[in-house]
Amino acid sequence: MKTFVIASFCLVALVSVYGFNYRNKEIKAEEGIEFFTGTWQQALEKAKKENKYIFLDAYASWCGPCKMMKHKTFTDKLVGDFYNKHFICVAMDMEKGEGPTLADKYSVEAYPTLIYFQPDGKLIGKATGFRKSKEFLEMGEQVVAKVK
Repeated sequence: MKTFVIASFCLVALVSVYGFNYRNKEIKAEEGIEFFTGTWQQALEKAKKENKYIFLDAYASWCGPCKMMKHKTFTDKLVGDFYNKHFICVAMDMEKGEGPTLADKYSVEAYPTLIYFQPDGKLIGKATGFRKSKEFLEMGEQVVAKVK
């Protein structure tokens, strides 16, 4: 009986901790970057219409640093506030759908590749590799300041 009570207590504690962490991840994701889910052409049209820059997260599903950016950098509230205000943000797997065509067009050779465009679709610049929130935010700020 004692073992059953202890096991039950441990199970309840485990479920409580897991549930708490899961809810926190959902809330944090809502605070970060809102990625556009349409086609590349639709993203270009939206950027032009709203006069916003475009940020393209060129990733691969198997890429560890890409996953780290998705779960750490892109969920940061300050990053989300800035990028959502100034950019149409697109995350695209470069090995599926439109990805291979864009990877060829913009010479994506490593993941993640972070690519910035003017509202009319003209390439501004790109960088490769994982970036922590502060550095990624500074990159976006430099793009906006450079073009204005």
